[in-house]
Amino acid sequence: MTVTQRRLPALAAAAALLLAGAAAAQAPQNIDKLKQFKVSGTDLNIPPVPQEGRNANAIRENLKRVKLPPGFRIDLFAVVPDARHMAVAPSTNMLFVGTRKTTVWAVTDRNSDGIADEVKPFAPSLKFQVPNGVCWTKDGFLIVVEHNRILNFPAAEFFYEGPDVAVIPVVEQGKLIPVEEESFNHGARVCRVGPDGMLYVSLGQPFNVQPREKLKLYTEVGIGGMVRMNAFDGSKREVYATGIRNSVGHDFNPKDGTLWFTDNQTDGMGDDIPNGEINRITAKGQFFGYPWIQGKTRITEHGYDKDPLPANVTAAQVLTEAHAADLGMAFYTGRQFPAKYQGGFFSAQHGSWNRTKPNGAQVLFTSLKADGTADKTEVFASGWLDESTGLFRGRPVDVAPMKDGSLLISDDFAGAIYRVTYVGDAPR
Repeated sequence: MTVTQRRLPALAAAAALLLAGAAAAQAPQNIDKLKQFKVSGTDLNIPPVPQEGRNANAIRENLKRVKLPPGFRIDLFAVVPDARHMAVAPSTNMLFVGTRKTTVWAVTDRNSDGIADEVKPFAPSLKFQVPNGVCWTKDGFLIVVEHNRILNFPAAEFFYEGPDVAVIPVVEQGKLIPVEEESFNHGARVCRVGPDGMLYVSLGQPFNVQPREKLKLYTEVGIGGMVRMNAFDGSKREVYATGIRNSVGHDFNPKDGTLWFTDNQTDGMGDDIPNGEINRITAKGQFFGYPWIQGKTRITEHGYDKDPLPANVTAAQVLTEAHAADLGMAFYTGRQFPAKYQGGFFSAQHGSWNRTKPNGAQVLFTSLKADGTADKTEVFASGWLDESTGLFRGRPVDVAPMKDGSLLISDDFAGAIYRVTYVGDAPR
């Protein structure tokens, strides 16, 4: 082996480091260019994700296992790697899909046949970091909430074709939470714009159970809670709710304006406790009990169970099976499904990771009483958990009604989005 050959691995490693450094330096420069409507120099050709072939066929085959109520059918809508939370576009037949990685996907059904024709990265000239949360303002601005930054994209559904898009920094990098509180755990944010036009963002706390020395800071910042702010400049930021462990799904009831959210439970306390929660916020300042209680279970870590239970705990509306990992939820606003589903909400269970017998990996439906509180919760779609082997064939993350009344379900394990339609007595 020559001296040059021996040096090749070291030279390659050095080149990789230089390229990584250049990419890291490029992202801040690009956002400055985009704010000024300047060209970033990113390749105009954005490769799409293949929508047919062996992978798509295997996903369709797995969907044959999914059980739905009579009259419903489920189909593959799009192959979308790492698909997480979804934001259906207000005016066009497309949606944007977040991930826990570095990509936001633009998914388009160009011929309106109920199947996506094109899936490609949105704004690839930017470097996203865990852009899990996507949602819309009332006038068509796309919000992307990352681990520690919030961006606003004007008219994203009309200007997504190229790599460069207009962008408004709502919260600059490192300003959503203190940088020293960043963690790989519970860093996926979700968002919604409320009836008041304000942006609501959930901030999961980064521990299994937060230590006592973090309580004051987290309460002040809104970690382990929910914050709201102006959707365009981040002004008027305030903590809206506290006592939440890690909410990865929330939505407003369009009928009464209350904000509902899912909450994931403490790990390591056994298979059957604590219950998962679906909660309802009726006013600013409500406290939902964590870390002193979750569901009906007192939390033992750090001795919280030895404290008197705080008197102002708002009880959950729905208690779900422990460790099923309740994530995205959405009120059903369509008219395609039968009347029993109109006015209620769907929610996705991602599936357990630390239970001796796996559970979850299904979609629930919850109806409401006349007073706006939860009535009954039932399984709507199941079958992604193979009961014979205990293996997951899919893990639902989010649900989103389409304009035609169909329902989309995202799955980050299979890397897909499914579409549920009501066909009545028509053959499946």
